[in-house]
Amino acid sequence: MNRSVCVAMCTVLIIFYLVPVAMSTEKLEPVQLVKPQMSGGKSLMEALAKRRSTRSFDARRLPPQTLSNVLWAANGINRPESGKRTAPSAMNRQEIDIYAATAEGLYLYNAKDHRLDPVLAEDIRARAGEQPFVKTAPVVLIYVADYARMGDAPRDSKEFYSATDTGFISQNVYLYCASEGLATVVLGWVDKPALAKTMKLRDDRKIILTQPVGYPK
Repeated sequence: MNRSVCVAMCTVLIIFYLVPVAMSTEKLEPVQLVKPQMSGGKSLMEALAKRRSTRSFDARRLPPQTLSNVLWAANGINRPESGKRTAPSAMNRQEIDIYAATAEGLYLYNAKDHRLDPVLAEDIRARAGEQPFVKTAPVVLIYVADYARMGDAPRDSKEFYSATDTGFISQNVYLYCASEGLATVVLGWVDKPALAKTMKLRDDRKIILTQPVGYPK
């Protein structure tokens, strides 16, 4: 086989393997979430009684309605006239972004439009926690604080308030999951520098916690 034929064959192989990757990136489109349900579920006291951390997940996907409800419960807009949310935020900075890692890729929750905006066409769930069950959960929420939105506050204040605000959001998710028979757990055992690098986060953005959500196994 002469050199020109080898070069041609190598070129074909490179195109064959690279083109599908490029196409998969292009296929990661925004996901317009359905309108969240504002009624149903267990009472608040029942949800509190059933709230728990679960570390075993079924791989079944969440239905579109359930995914919509989870994200709205987490930190969706509950007062359209003011744009304020289901979770409190210190000085209304709204510095916490919610990323959703799925088998299809990584998305950013856009609360204003109740939509998932594409970030990365790669399944990064296994990197959102050190425990093996993380990659099984159909959705892993990643809470990221944007310190740039917190002005010139001291570093320790930014860390305190962003952690507190993340706690409010994650508890909303816990209560929704308890109400609907879903499994969830908040994770701090995460290789945050590696995950931040994968997510291509700026230096002034910090991963606080992650939270897998799915059906109990």
